Amino acid sequence: MLEIAIMIEGQNGLNWPRWQRLAAAVEDLGFAGLYRSDHYTNASPPDLDSLEMWTSLTWLASHTRRIEFGPLVSPVSFRAPSLTARTAAAVDDLSGGRLTLGLGAGWQEREHDHFGWDLLDLPERFARFEEGLEVITRLLGSHTPVDFSGQYYRLHEAILLPRPARPSGPPILIGGNGEKRTLPLAARYAQEWNAVFVPPEGFRRLNALLERLLAAQGRASTSLRRSLMTGLVFGEDAAAVESKVAARTHGQRTAADLLQRGMVVGDPEQVRQQLAQFQQAGVQRIMLQWLDLDDLDGLNALAKAVL
Repeated sequence: MLEIAIMIEGQNGLNWPRWQRLAAAVEDLGFAGLYRSDHYTNASPPDLDSLEMWTSLTWLASHTRRIEFGPLVSPVSFRAPSLTARTAAAVDDLSGGRLTLGLGAGWQEREHDHFGWDLLDLPERFARFEEGLEVITRLLGSHTPVDFSGQYYRLHEAILLPRPARPSGPPILIGGNGEKRTLPLAARYAQEWNAVFVPPEGFRRLNALLERLLAAQGRASTSLRRSLMTGLVFGEDAAAVESKVAARTHGQRTAADLLQRGMVVGDPEQVRQQLAQFQQAGVQRIMLQWLDLDDLDGLNALAKAVL
């Protein structure tokens, strides 16, 4: 059965009142999880409220009981991987084992420039990302001190104490559709691959490639969960859908255009049909991007339509 979760853009106006209301609604309405981006800013102005990611997840861990959660995704460029591993293990334990640790290489130039982080060029960025994954997986998985010497990171007799309650800590999620870099890293390091804005036929093709990469790593197909994060335009009837599509695209795109991008668009019946198509393509969990952080009535209507 396809699991349905909510994803929000944390840099898009998120503050404590909104986060607390959303978390309560997602938990009470029965969604599988609540995920959020990890950004300082949007890629273009204006700058809006942007609640710090790990602080918000720490609150979530202790103020919800059921939903799974995590970053989609946290760039290794923002924090040393040893700090990320230590923080993630603690937040996962606090939640009773509900965190998924989404990790990425980083991509948004504006926030890196504004806050003094080095984004690096693409080859270096992914080289650093792979080292970060190696550091995080070793620290989470090792019961003995770890040594590591790389170009970007070094460890000497490093160990996480207390040890994570889960044997290897929270599962690692790697998000993205890149066939040359992202999917091979997911096959090597991750317990979940998260595709981004891809239609069912595209997901099916990428999933087939991932199967081959897993086999090359000697991993079982079932060792890696498949999920998808994509946009959502939901309305209770055709007129509402048309109005929301126009507002979201400034009148430049149609619902058909958004569907080609892999988004979920439509009234309750259309959304149910599209979710079924994603499930048939191999998606096990879908994170629907909810951009209006104050529209709890709409979230309630979505829950009634699809859960």
